[in-house]
Formats: sequence, C-alpha cells, structure tokens
Amino acid sequence: MASNRLVVNPTKTDVLWCSSSQPPPDTPLLASGTTVQPSASLRNLGILFDVDLSLAAHVNQLTAHCYSSLHRIKSCRRALTRSASVILVNSFIVSKLDYCNSLFAGCSKQLVDKLQRVLNCAAQVIFGGDRPDHITPLLRDKLHWLRARERITFKLCLLVYKAINGLAPSYLQDLCVPVTTVSTRSTLRSAARGDLVVPRTRRRLGNRTFCVAGNTAWNNLPSDIRTASSVTTFKNLLKTHLLARDSIYAIARSLLTPVRPSVPLSVCHTGGSVKDG
Repeated sequence: MASNRLVVNPTKTDVLWCSSSQPPPDTPLLASGTTVQPSASLRNLGILFDVDLSLAAHVNQLTAHCYSSLHRIKSCRRALTRSASVILVNSFIVSKLDYCNSLFAGCSKQLVDKLQRVLNCAAQVIFGGDRPDHITPLLRDKLHWLRARERITFKLCLLVYKAINGLAPSYLQDLCVPVTTVSTRSTLRSAARGDLVVPRTRRRLGNRTFCVAGNTAWNNLPSDIRTASSVTTFKNLLKTHLLARDSIYAIARSLLTPVRPSVPLSVCHTGGSVKDG
C-alpha cells in the first residue's frame, strides 16, 4: 500500500472474521502498521453481514425499519386511496425487502417468516383492519404479491436467466455452467432438459452460494419458462408459475390441517362422566 501511496484509515476500515462452526477469533488485523480491531458485523452495499453469515442482524434491522415506515403510512391511511397506499408500500417497504434478497437463499425459516410477517402487515395496512382472517388471498389474488420465499426464488431465477443470456456480469456467467458443456454428463437426461451444473458442497453454508441455490432453482423451472424470448416475458411467466405453485401449496395445507371437532353446548361433565343434555 505504501508503494501506491495509500494509507489505511482505521476509522473507515472494518475486519470481519467469519466462521459458522466455531467462534471467530478476536485477533486484530495489522495492515501497513495500522491495527484494525475485528467487528461483530459490518455493512457492505447496504447489507449487514454478521460473523456466522446468517444475516440475522440484517433481517432484524430491515424488519424494524419496515415496521416503522408502515406505522407512518398507517397514520395517514384514511387520507389515501387504495392505489396510493399500494404505491407507498411498494416504494418504502417492498423495494427494501427485495433489495439483494437473493442473499437470503437457504436462510433459516425463522428469518424468512420475519420477512413474510412484514408483507402481511403491509397488506393489512393497505386493505384496513387490524387482523383479517385470511391474509393469503389478499397477497395472491388482490395485490399479486409473491410470498417471501417465492420472492427469493424469483430473484435467483432472474439472475440466472440474465447470466445465461449474457445480460449479467461475467463473474455470474461463469457460475452458470450448462450440463451439456461437461463431456462426462452430455448424454444425461439433465443435459437434454437444459439443466445447469450444481456443485456438491459439504457444508450447509455452501448450499446458499449462488452457483448452488441459483442453479437448483433454475433446474426446477419448466422448460417453457427457461426458453422465454425476453426478460419481460420471463418475469411474467415466472411470476405466474410461482403464484400458481403457491396456490397449490395453500390448498394442500388447508386439506392437511386437522380440523378440531366442535364440542356441542349441551355436553357437560358431571361426576367424571360425560352426559348429553
């Protein structure tokens, strides 16, 4: 750094030791005679990274900011039309949830549920009412919003589509390797389907990388969506596919949810036995 006439500014330099299996060391970094103490978290391009790369700190800060914005929108909701409320929520809430949300691929269900609760609260603010009975029809049928998990899948597939068609940076294109380009796999059925190579990983953190999460999400798409002629067509087909899949899952959950038997009002307990009235 000295040969390039550069000097480390300790007040603007952060060091983060990342480790998912054991506590990270607290050893400071010595650069050009300047000692930089390690941090528990640091921000890069608006994303708050923590030592275990769980993004829990970022999700907590993001949801807190969204709830604060929702509180302000709710305070003036009566003076706004529904369309104006949707525009405000999309601008101040949904856009923040979608920013770099591909990093949430493979995150814990607890963190994704926190993001989903923000979307649920946003729908409540738009349509009024404190606790509507069913929030899913509002999100899917009226607002046409994808759920938090599907929004992550949408972003991953969109990045892969752009990488395959030369619309993404080269470092993303290099991660999307077709199976047909591998000589030992060119005769497999996955090559005929146009699948991408999914590298094998030994750790759970490896499953969250773009070359694994993105390629896996792409391989699960139907062929008619992969072969879309333009980005706009691909986005429309992909969103329709994810909304339809969410509808199927919602129906399946409703069928598999056990129904509690209703107890007649005439049933009473007397002397340890049950008698009809």
